[in-house]
Amino acid sequence: MSFCLIILAGGNSSRFRSNVGKPYQKIGGKSLIEINLIKAQKFKQIKKIILVYNKKDLKLVKLLKLKNVKLVAGGKSRKQSTMNALKFLINHKGPSKVLIHDVARPNFSTKLLNSIIRNMKNSRSVVPKINIQDAIKQIIDSSKEEYIVSKKRDNLFLTQTPQAFNLNEIYELHKKNADKYKDDDISLYIDLNKVKFIDGEKNNFKITEKSDLENLKKIYRSQQSVGIGFDVHRLVPKRKLFLAGLKIKSKLGTLGHSDGDPVLHSVTDAILGACKMGDIGQMFSDKNKKFKNIRSTILLQQVINMIKLKGYFINNIDINIITQTPKIKNIKNKMINNISKLCETSKNQINIKGKTTEKLGLIGNEKAIACETICSVIKYD
Repeated sequence: MSFCLIILAGGNSSRFRSNVGKPYQKIGGKSLIEINLIKAQKFKQIKKIILVYNKKDLKLVKLLKLKNVKLVAGGKSRKQSTMNALKFLINHKGPSKVLIHDVARPNFSTKLLNSIIRNMKNSRSVVPKINIQDAIKQIIDSSKEEYIVSKKRDNLFLTQTPQAFNLNEIYELHKKNADKYKDDDISLYIDLNKVKFIDGEKNNFKITEKSDLENLKKIYRSQQSVGIGFDVHRLVPKRKLFLAGLKIKSKLGTLGHSDGDPVLHSVTDAILGACKMGDIGQMFSDKNKKFKNIRSTILLQQVINMIKLKGYFINNIDINIITQTPKIKNIKNKMINNISKLCETSKNQINIKGKTTEKLGLIGNEKAIACETICSVIKYD
Protein backbone atom coordinates (compact mmCIF):
# COMPACT_ATOMS: atom_id res chain seq x y z
CA MET A 1 0.00 0.00 0.00
CA SER A 2 1.17 3.48 -0.85
CA PHE A 3 0.00 6.60 0.94
CA CYS A 4 0.13 10.32 0.54
CA LEU A 5 0.12 12.39 3.71
CA ILE A 6 -1.69 15.73 3.74
CA ILE A 7 -0.64 17.98 6.62
CA LEU A 8 -3.11 20.81 7.11
CA ALA A 9 -1.36 23.99 8.27
CA GLY A 10 -3.45 26.62 6.51
CA GLY A 11 -5.38 28.06 9.45
CA ASN A 12 -5.09 31.53 10.98
CA SER A 13 -4.30 30.30 14.52
CA SER A 14 -6.74 32.95 15.79
CA ARG A 15 -7.33 31.24 19.14
CA PHE A 16 -3.60 30.80 19.68
CA ARG A 17 -3.11 34.58 19.82
CA SER A 18 0.49 34.91 18.70
CA ASN A 19 2.34 36.81 15.99
CA VAL A 20 3.80 33.45 14.95
CA GLY A 21 1.18 30.87 13.96
CA LYS A 22 0.93 27.43 15.56
CA PRO A 23 2.62 25.51 12.71
CA TYR A 24 5.81 27.55 13.23
CA GLN A 25 6.00 27.36 17.02
CA LYS A 26 9.13 25.47 18.06
CA ILE A 27 9.97 22.85 20.66
CA GLY A 28 13.61 21.86 20.93
CA GLY A 29 14.44 23.86 17.84
CA LYS A 30 11.87 22.09 15.64
CA SER A 31 8.60 23.64 14.44
CA LEU A 32 5.33 21.71 14.79
CA ILE A 33 5.49 21.15 11.04
CA GLU A 34 8.93 19.57 11.32
CA ILE A 35 7.98 17.39 14.30
CA ASN A 36 5.08 15.95 12.27
CA LEU A 37 7.38 15.37 9.29
CA ILE A 38 10.08 13.72 11.40
CA LYS A 39 7.61 11.00 12.38
CA ALA A 40 5.93 10.62 9.00
CA GLN A 41 9.18 10.30 7.07
CA LYS A 42 10.03 7.12 8.97
CA PHE A 43 7.33 5.27 7.03
CA LYS A 44 8.26 3.81 3.64
CA GLN A 45 4.55 3.47 2.81
CA ILE A 46 4.23 7.27 2.71
CA LYS A 47 5.42 8.10 -0.79
CA LYS A 48 4.36 11.74 -0.99
CA ILE A 49 3.81 14.50 1.56
CA ILE A 50 1.74 17.63 0.93
CA LEU A 51 1.87 20.60 3.29
CA VAL A 52 -1.14 22.89 2.98
CA TYR A 53 -0.04 26.34 4.12
CA ASN A 54 -1.62 29.75 4.64
CA LYS A 55 -0.55 32.13 1.87
CA LYS A 56 0.41 34.79 4.41
CA ASP A 57 2.93 32.31 5.88
CA LEU A 58 4.81 31.59 2.65
CA LYS A 59 8.03 33.23 3.90
CA LEU A 60 7.93 31.18 7.11
CA VAL A 61 7.39 27.98 5.12
CA LYS A 62 10.36 28.69 2.89
CA LEU A 63 12.59 29.38 5.90
CA LEU A 64 12.04 25.78 7.02
CA LYS A 65 13.73 24.50 3.82
CA LEU A 66 11.61 21.36 3.79
CA LYS A 67 12.84 18.45 1.69
CA ASN A 68 10.60 16.15 -0.35
CA VAL A 69 7.47 18.07 0.63
CA LYS A 70 5.01 19.56 -1.89
CA LEU A 71 3.54 22.92 -0.88
CA VAL A 72 -0.13 23.62 -1.67
CA ALA A 73 -1.85 26.90 -0.79
CA GLY A 74 -4.80 26.51 1.56
CA GLY A 75 -8.30 27.97 1.39
CA LYS A 76 -10.49 29.98 3.75
CA SER A 77 -11.54 26.88 5.72
CA ARG A 78 -10.23 23.44 6.66
CA LYS A 79 -12.66 21.93 4.15
CA GLN A 80 -11.34 24.09 1.30
CA SER A 81 -7.72 23.47 2.26
CA THR A 82 -8.27 19.71 2.26
CA MET A 83 -10.02 19.89 -1.11
CA ASN A 84 -7.12 21.86 -2.59
CA ALA A 85 -4.73 19.08 -1.57
CA LEU A 86 -7.05 16.31 -2.79
CA LYS A 87 -7.45 18.01 -6.17
CA PHE A 88 -3.69 18.22 -6.50
CA LEU A 89 -3.35 14.50 -5.81
CA ILE A 90 -6.12 13.57 -8.25
CA ASN A 91 -4.58 15.73 -10.98
CA HIS A 92 -1.08 14.38 -10.36
CA LYS A 93 -2.09 10.73 -9.87
CA GLY A 94 -1.10 10.44 -6.24
CA PRO A 95 -1.05 7.17 -4.23
CA SER A 96 -4.41 5.39 -3.89
CA LYS A 97 -4.52 5.93 -0.12
CA VAL A 98 -4.37 9.25 1.71
CA LEU A 99 -3.72 10.28 5.30
CA ILE A 100 -5.20 13.63 6.35
CA HIS A 101 -3.64 15.17 9.43
CA ASP A 102 -3.85 18.42 11.42
CA VAL A 103 -0.47 20.05 12.02
CA ALA A 104 -1.75 21.01 15.50
CA ARG A 105 -1.53 17.34 16.57
CA PRO A 106 2.24 16.74 16.47
CA ASN A 107 2.30 14.33 19.41
CA PHE A 108 0.85 11.24 17.73
CA SER A 109 3.10 8.23 18.15
CA THR A 110 4.61 6.24 15.31
CA LYS A 111 2.83 3.27 16.90
CA LEU A 112 -0.53 4.96 16.22
CA LEU A 113 0.39 5.86 12.64
CA ASN A 114 1.57 2.31 12.03
CA SER A 115 -1.76 0.99 13.33
CA ILE A 116 -3.71 3.31 11.02
CA ILE A 117 -1.68 2.22 7.99
CA ARG A 118 -1.94 -1.47 8.88
CA ASN A 119 -5.71 -1.32 9.38
CA MET A 120 -6.21 0.26 5.95
CA LYS A 121 -5.40 -3.12 4.35
CA ASN A 122 -8.95 -4.27 4.99
CA SER A 123 -10.80 -0.96 5.47
CA ARG A 124 -12.09 1.95 3.42
CA SER A 125 -11.33 4.44 6.16
CA VAL A 126 -9.49 4.32 9.51
CA VAL A 127 -9.98 6.93 12.22
CA PRO A 128 -8.52 7.06 15.75
CA LYS A 129 -11.01 7.93 18.49
CA ILE A 130 -11.03 8.61 22.21
CA ASN A 131 -13.93 7.73 24.48
CA ILE A 132 -15.28 10.54 26.64
CA GLN A 133 -14.80 10.00 30.37
CA ASP A 134 -15.92 13.36 31.75
CA ALA A 135 -19.52 14.27 32.52
CA ILE A 136 -21.23 15.94 29.55
CA LYS A 137 -23.57 18.91 30.00
CA GLN A 138 -25.57 20.94 27.50
CA ILE A 139 -27.04 24.42 27.93
CA ILE A 140 -30.64 24.58 26.72
CA ASP A 141 -31.81 28.07 25.83
CA SER A 142 -35.62 28.15 25.61
CA SER A 143 -37.83 31.18 25.21
CA LYS A 144 -38.58 31.18 28.93
CA GLU A 145 -35.34 30.22 30.63
CA GLU A 146 -31.82 28.83 30.21
CA TYR A 147 -30.96 25.57 31.92
CA ILE A 148 -28.41 22.75 31.87
CA VAL A 149 -29.11 19.10 31.14
CA SER A 150 -26.82 16.08 31.43
CA LYS A 151 -26.06 14.07 28.29
CA LYS A 152 -25.37 10.35 28.02
CA ARG A 153 -21.79 9.79 26.91
CA ASP A 154 -22.10 6.13 25.87
CA ASN A 155 -22.41 6.99 22.17
CA LEU A 156 -20.14 10.04 22.25
CA PHE A 157 -16.46 10.04 21.35
CA LEU A 158 -13.69 12.33 20.12
CA THR A 159 -12.01 11.82 16.74
CA GLN A 160 -8.33 12.48 16.10
CA THR A 161 -5.99 12.68 13.14
CA PRO A 162 -4.26 11.24 11.14
CA GLN A 163 -7.34 9.83 9.38
CA ALA A 164 -6.91 7.41 6.47
CA PHE A 165 -9.07 7.17 3.34
CA ASN A 166 -9.17 5.84 -0.18
CA LEU A 167 -8.18 8.86 -2.23
CA ASN A 168 -10.90 8.65 -4.88
CA GLU A 169 -13.62 7.99 -2.32
CA ILE A 170 -12.81 10.92 -0.01
CA TYR A 171 -12.41 13.20 -3.03
CA GLU A 172 -15.89 12.26 -4.30
CA LEU A 173 -17.38 12.69 -0.82
CA HIS A 174 -15.90 16.19 -0.66
CA LYS A 175 -17.59 17.01 -3.95
CA LYS A 176 -21.00 15.42 -3.19
CA ASN A 177 -21.40 15.90 0.57
CA ALA A 178 -19.61 19.21 1.08
CA ASP A 179 -22.60 20.65 2.94
CA LYS A 180 -22.29 17.89 5.57
CA TYR A 181 -18.66 18.73 6.43
CA LYS A 182 -18.25 19.37 10.17
CA ASP A 183 -14.80 19.80 11.73
CA ASP A 184 -13.04 16.91 9.97
CA ASP A 185 -13.23 14.65 6.92
CA ILE A 186 -14.87 11.67 8.59
CA SER A 187 -18.01 13.80 8.97
CA LEU A 188 -18.60 13.35 5.22
CA TYR A 189 -19.42 9.66 5.71
CA ILE A 190 -23.17 9.19 6.05
CA ASP A 191 -22.73 5.44 6.70
CA LEU A 192 -20.19 5.04 9.50
CA ASN A 193 -20.24 1.27 9.02
CA LYS A 194 -17.69 1.95 6.28
CA VAL A 195 -15.31 3.42 8.86
CA LYS A 196 -12.89 1.44 11.02
CA PHE A 197 -12.46 3.19 14.36
CA ILE A 198 -9.33 2.37 16.35
CA ASP A 199 -8.10 3.50 19.75
CA GLY A 200 -6.54 6.95 19.68
CA GLU A 201 -4.07 8.39 22.18
CA LYS A 202 -4.67 10.85 24.99
CA ASN A 203 -1.32 12.50 24.27
CA ASN A 204 -2.40 13.11 20.68
CA PHE A 205 -4.22 16.25 21.77
CA LYS A 206 -4.79 19.26 19.57
CA ILE A 207 -2.84 22.44 20.22
CA THR A 208 -5.41 25.21 20.18
CA GLU A 209 -4.25 27.66 22.84
CA LYS A 210 -0.84 28.56 24.26
CA SER A 211 -1.53 26.45 27.35
CA ASP A 212 -1.76 23.38 25.07
CA LEU A 213 1.69 24.14 23.68
CA GLU A 214 3.06 24.50 27.21
CA ASN A 215 1.62 21.10 28.10
CA LEU A 216 3.34 19.57 25.07
CA LYS A 217 6.62 21.20 26.07
CA LYS A 218 6.29 19.60 29.51
CA ILE A 219 5.85 16.20 27.88
CA TYR A 220 8.99 16.67 25.80
CA ARG A 221 10.97 18.00 28.77
CA SER A 222 10.10 14.78 30.59
CA GLN A 223 11.65 12.91 27.64
CA GLN A 224 14.81 15.04 27.63
CA SER A 225 18.17 13.50 28.53
CA VAL A 226 21.72 14.82 28.85
CA GLY A 227 25.13 13.45 27.87
CA ILE A 228 28.73 14.49 28.51
CA GLY A 229 31.64 14.17 26.08
CA PHE A 230 35.36 14.69 26.49
CA ASP A 231 38.36 14.29 24.21
CA VAL A 232 42.03 15.24 24.26
CA HIS A 233 44.75 14.96 21.57
CA ARG A 234 48.45 15.67 21.47
CA LEU A 235 49.62 18.53 19.25
CA VAL A 236 52.51 17.50 16.98
CA PRO A 237 54.28 18.83 13.87
CA LYS A 238 53.42 17.59 10.38
CA ARG A 239 49.79 16.84 11.20
CA LYS A 240 46.68 18.74 10.13
CA LEU A 241 44.53 20.50 12.70
CA PHE A 242 40.79 19.94 12.45
CA LEU A 243 38.41 21.64 14.87
CA ALA A 244 34.62 21.27 14.60
CA GLY A 245 35.10 19.80 11.14
CA LEU A 246 37.10 22.80 9.90
CA LYS A 247 40.70 22.70 8.75
CA ILE A 248 42.54 25.28 10.85
CA LYS A 249 45.76 26.96 9.72
CA SER A 250 48.38 25.88 12.27
CA LYS A 251 52.01 24.75 12.59
CA LEU A 252 50.82 21.93 14.82
CA GLY A 253 48.17 19.27 14.25
CA THR A 254 46.46 16.61 16.34
CA LEU A 255 47.75 13.07 16.71
CA GLY A 256 44.95 10.51 16.38
CA HIS A 257 43.68 7.40 14.63
CA SER A 258 41.11 9.41 12.69
CA ASP A 259 41.57 13.07 11.77
CA GLY A 260 41.96 13.83 15.49
CA ASP A 261 39.20 16.45 15.74
CA PRO A 262 38.72 16.82 19.53
CA VAL A 263 35.65 19.04 19.16
CA LEU A 264 33.63 16.65 16.99
CA HIS A 265 34.81 13.64 19.00
CA SER A 266 33.60 15.31 22.19
CA VAL A 267 30.30 16.37 20.58
CA THR A 268 29.74 12.87 19.18
CA ASP A 269 30.40 11.27 22.57
CA ALA A 270 28.01 13.69 24.30
CA ILE A 271 25.25 12.89 21.80
CA LEU A 272 25.77 9.14 22.17
CA GLY A 273 25.70 9.50 25.96
CA ALA A 274 22.48 11.52 25.90
CA CYS A 275 20.83 8.86 23.73
CA LYS A 276 22.22 5.98 25.83
CA MET A 277 24.05 4.53 22.83
CA GLY A 278 27.52 3.86 24.25
CA ASP A 279 30.54 5.92 23.21
CA ILE A 280 32.60 6.83 20.18
CA GLY A 281 35.28 4.23 20.96
CA GLN A 282 32.75 1.40 20.94
CA MET A 283 31.12 2.57 17.74
CA PHE A 284 34.25 3.55 15.80
CA SER A 285 37.11 1.54 17.27
CA ASP A 286 40.68 2.74 16.71
CA LYS A 287 41.53 -0.94 16.14
CA ASN A 288 39.52 -0.86 12.93
CA LYS A 289 41.59 0.09 9.88
CA LYS A 290 38.60 1.52 8.00
CA PHE A 291 38.51 4.42 10.45
CA LYS A 292 42.18 5.29 9.94
CA ASN A 293 42.39 9.04 9.08
CA ILE A 294 38.62 9.17 8.54
CA ARG A 295 37.04 12.61 8.82
CA SER A 296 35.15 13.08 12.07
CA THR A 297 32.38 14.82 10.10
CA ILE A 298 31.52 11.43 8.57
CA LEU A 299 31.38 9.76 12.00
CA LEU A 300 29.17 12.50 13.45
CA GLN A 301 26.77 12.37 10.49
CA GLN A 302 26.42 8.60 10.94
CA VAL A 303 25.54 9.13 14.60
CA ILE A 304 22.99 11.84 13.76
CA ASN A 305 21.27 9.48 11.31
CA MET A 306 21.19 6.74 13.95
CA ILE A 307 19.67 8.89 16.69
CA LYS A 308 17.04 10.24 14.27
CA LEU A 309 15.87 6.68 13.61
CA LYS A 310 15.37 6.31 17.37
CA GLY A 311 13.34 9.53 17.53
CA TYR A 312 16.04 11.69 19.18
CA PHE A 313 16.86 15.25 18.16
CA ILE A 314 19.34 17.69 19.64
CA ASN A 315 18.02 20.31 22.02
CA ASN A 316 21.26 22.15 22.75
CA ILE A 317 25.04 21.70 22.77
CA ASP A 318 27.47 23.54 25.07
CA ILE A 319 31.16 23.19 24.23
CA ASN A 320 34.37 24.13 26.05
CA ILE A 321 37.49 24.05 23.85
CA ILE A 322 40.57 24.05 26.09
CA THR A 323 43.67 25.20 24.25
CA GLN A 324 46.46 27.73 24.34
CA THR A 325 46.49 27.96 20.57
CA PRO A 326 44.69 28.68 18.26
CA LYS A 327 42.51 31.49 19.61
CA ILE A 328 38.96 30.15 19.57
CA LYS A 329 37.22 33.53 19.44
CA ASN A 330 38.52 34.08 15.90
CA ILE A 331 36.89 30.91 14.53
CA LYS A 332 33.97 30.38 16.93
CA ASN A 333 31.19 31.50 14.57
CA LYS A 334 32.47 29.32 11.73
CA MET A 335 32.58 26.34 14.07
CA ILE A 336 29.02 26.96 15.27
CA ASN A 337 27.80 27.19 11.67
CA ASN A 338 29.46 23.91 10.75
CA ILE A 339 28.26 22.00 13.81
CA SER A 340 24.70 23.23 13.26
CA LYS A 341 24.75 21.82 9.71
CA LEU A 342 26.26 18.51 10.80
CA CYS A 343 23.80 18.09 13.68
CA GLU A 344 20.81 19.36 11.68
CA THR A 345 19.97 21.95 14.29
CA SER A 346 19.86 25.74 14.47
CA LYS A 347 22.86 27.89 15.34
CA ASN A 348 21.18 29.32 18.43
CA GLN A 349 21.13 25.83 19.96
CA ILE A 350 24.93 25.69 20.02
CA ASN A 351 27.32 27.51 22.33
CA ILE A 352 31.14 27.44 22.14
CA LYS A 353 33.58 28.81 24.72
CA GLY A 354 37.34 29.02 24.38
CA LYS A 355 39.32 28.24 27.55
CA THR A 356 43.05 28.16 28.42
CA THR A 357 44.98 26.56 31.28
CA GLU A 358 46.94 29.77 31.94
CA LYS A 359 50.02 28.16 30.32
CA LEU A 360 49.96 25.29 32.80
CA GLY A 361 50.57 21.65 31.84
CA LEU A 362 50.61 20.03 28.41
CA ILE A 363 47.78 22.21 27.10
CA GLY A 364 49.37 25.39 28.43
CA ASN A 365 52.65 24.45 26.75
CA GLU A 366 50.86 23.93 23.41
CA LYS A 367 51.45 20.19 23.44
CA ALA A 368 47.79 19.16 23.62
CA ILE A 369 44.24 20.35 23.01
CA ALA A 370 41.10 19.19 24.79
CA CYS A 371 37.36 19.62 24.50
CA GLU A 372 34.41 18.90 26.76
CA THR A 373 30.75 18.97 25.71
CA ILE A 374 27.36 18.77 27.34
CA CYS A 375 24.47 17.90 25.05
CA SER A 376 20.74 17.55 25.73
CA VAL A 377 18.42 15.69 23.39
CA ILE A 378 14.64 15.42 23.04
CA LYS A 379 12.81 12.24 22.09
CA TYR A 380 9.90 13.30 19.89
CA ASP A 381 8.30 9.86 19.86
